[in-house]
Amino acid sequence: MARVYQFVADELRAAADQWRAEGRRLVLANGAFDLLHVGHVRYLQGAAAEGDVLVVAVNSDTSVRLSKGPDRPVVPEAERAELVAALVGVSHVIIFDDKTVEGVLRSLRPDVHAKGTDYTADSVPEAALVRELGGEVKIVGDPKDHSTTELIRRLP
Repeated sequence: MARVYQFVADELRAAADQWRAEGRRLVLANGAFDLLHVGHVRYLQGAAAEGDVLVVAVNSDTSVRLSKGPDRPVVPEAERAELVAALVGVSHVIIFDDKTVEGVLRSLRPDVHAKGTDYTADSVPEAALVRELGGEVKIVGDPKDHSTTELIRRLP
């Protein structure tokens, strides 16, 4: 199972530098991953295919509430991170507290920032930063036919 970090630790930052020195391609994916579903799995499989090391940044409970509202997340951050870490292809998981993933991008400087198909390469909010840091944005996964919000709506 992948290792889970509460924040971008110096150890992970140093590992990212080492991977780059070895010529390994670092991919960063991010999301809330509340009520893990097949869309999440396909997104992360697509992200893993873009490089050698996949780091997944999982929004903290505080961060999810900022973007999804006071009733979310349904699943606590430690459990969401553990579920993501158990998926094949995921190398490391970070829990981050900010509303955006920019701090993680600045710390790790990934070669690829992978986003789901609900974005285009130009609509990714962090696209300019990724390019400024020398990386590229890749859109991965299947069409956005699955969502946690929709799953919650279907519950009685």
